[in-house]
Amino acid sequence: MARAFVALGSNLGDREATIRVAVAVLGGVDGVEVLRMSSLEETDPVGYLDQPRFLNGAVELSTDLEPRALLELLLSVEARFGRDRSAAPAQGPRTLDLDLLLYGSEVVDEPGLELPHPRLHERLFVLRPLAELDPALEVPGKGPIQELLAGLH
Repeated sequence: MARAFVALGSNLGDREATIRVAVAVLGGVDGVEVLRMSSLEETDPVGYLDQPRFLNGAVELSTDLEPRALLELLLSVEARFGRDRSAAPAQGPRTLDLDLLLYGSEVVDEPGLELPHPRLHERLFVLRPLAELDPALEVPGKGPIQELLAGLH
């Protein structure tokens, strides 16, 4: 079993309900166990600014799915909640955003799958929930989560 971390986000509809149901859906999949979910916080949009505020958090999973299979699961859950990545502007409004942030200590650079997530270390709305879930977390190639967090304050 691998330990994986997934970013949670939503800025359309009932954001909190969508996130909580999506986490429950993930936990109901064979080979995936939800270990912990961070608190959720309201955040301003990044990049594409003309949209509602987001509700963001993270979830820690234990899984026997390989990274690519876990990513495909996340994309299928997003689609169940109405997200069509091909139809929306990059960083635009979305009912649900599930980003695979970390998968154990693996470093992966493949088309469509980069681990750790390439912008994880630049985003407070990702680092804070990760630090809440595991204050001693190490991000492969980037260092301790606490140092990354301190660097953005």
